[in-house]
Amino acid sequence: MDRDLSCTCGRLRGKLSNTEQCTRIKCYCDDCQAFAVFLGKPEQVLDAEGGSDIVLAHPRQLSVTEGAGALACMSLSDKGMLRWYAACCNCPIGNTTRNRKLAFVGLSSAFVAATPQAMDAGFGPVRMLGYTEHAWRPVPARRWRDLLPTLQFGVKLLKARLSGSYRNTPFFDAAAAPVVAPVVLSPAERAALARPRP
Repeated sequence: MDRDLSCTCGRLRGKLSNTEQCTRIKCYCDDCQAFAVFLGKPEQVLDAEGGSDIVLAHPRQLSVTEGAGALACMSLSDKGMLRWYAACCNCPIGNTTRNRKLAFVGLSSAFVAATPQAMDAGFGPVRMLGYTEHAWRPVPARRWRDLLPTLQFGVKLLKARLSGSYRNTPFFDAAAAPVVAPVVLSPAERAALARPRP
């Protein structure tokens, strides 16, 4: 099944194909929390426990259909993940590694569905929890339940590497460089994004 995507203001639009191949996760890492603060949208992006609702997909499943000029990129450090967003309205798009051979994108719920109800309807339940030690409130441990989805995700990465399908991505050019040069924060700028737990 295909799904139409849109930033908050509607300028940047895309399409996600084969949504049944995606995996929904919840990430509580302090970097995802800092990214939400950077965008000025912690209340819209993070849940009550400080988690980000994310859809894991292969980059080839994603296409930008309108407003590619609004695509922006930042990183919380010089070796950190690339965090993509719409510069027009600061809507988070998704996260990738700096190495395009690790073929995944963690798409933000703000870009793919907007509401928890729409996420449930479009992608089913959360199948993995990440970095629960950074959650603002206790989150039940579920290590064994996360094991199978984690292994399946690893197999998908390996297949993309062996097949060469990692080259099909809207985030990197033919020379493996990001299509938008990332703005890299200084340690002081990164530290300023930390916020006390509620």
